[in-house]
Amino acid sequence: MMEFGTRSETGRVRANNEDSLLVVPEMNLFVVADGMGGLASGEVASRLTVDTIFEHCREADCNRSLALIGECIEGVSQVSNRLVSSIRLANRVVHEEARKIGAPQSMGSTVVAVRFIGERMSVAHVGDSRAYRLRGGRLEQLTEDHSLIAEQVRRGDMTEQEASNSRLQNILIRAIGIDPKVDVDITEELVMNGDTVLLCSDGLTREVSEAQIAMVLSDAKHAQEAADRLVILANQSGGKDNITAVVVRKALDAGAGRFGRWFSCFRT
Repeated sequence: MMEFGTRSETGRVRANNEDSLLVVPEMNLFVVADGMGGLASGEVASRLTVDTIFEHCREADCNRSLALIGECIEGVSQVSNRLVSSIRLANRVVHEEARKIGAPQSMGSTVVAVRFIGERMSVAHVGDSRAYRLRGGRLEQLTEDHSLIAEQVRRGDMTEQEASNSRLQNILIRAIGIDPKVDVDITEELVMNGDTVLLCSDGLTREVSEAQIAMVLSDAKHAQEAADRLVILANQSGGKDNITAVVVRKALDAGAGRFGRWFSCFRT
């Protein structure tokens, strides 16, 4: 079977939590969004993002002929295309809300979303919220940050050490709601017994190293314990931003392609 754990906290510096998470086990859908814009704008943006993803995917599950938002992506599954479609719609909704309140290009969100189907999972993201997979003790980042710093590192213009010390870490080159349309990265991954998947906002990854993340995910007996320990560790390391972690683990004794008994939708 699969189990999950979640935790989201404001941190030690921020006055409010602009992160949102979505867990819909009966749909095998897990989402983390990190809002931007300050005051209530970031909270609204991240909440609109996760709510729109949920509603669009739920509607599509009931109506297989529901039109996709944007063009179909060749070479990936219908599930992946639907997940991308939901994020494109979320981008449209947040962008329109920003226009209504007179805050164009200042209200937005990151998002990372995973949907499990049988022995595969679709991973979609925009921004610098991340997805990781722990397999056999090895931690692998499944997403690439859409940030100025990450782009410079990929081009070889900056080292990892320089990036970790840069004051430009908050600058994104892609986010939900900033422009009328957004490019969504999508990958499909095999899910094996014993795999642990982590979705998190950058409030976690800026405070906790990948070695520490791997250790916590490996040592924790349960997914909820792992989520709790990661957020606590980020707070202890400074807690300079909101911190959100969603941990999903496929048990070693699970039957191939099967999921355990799921519970109701959980949003925060």
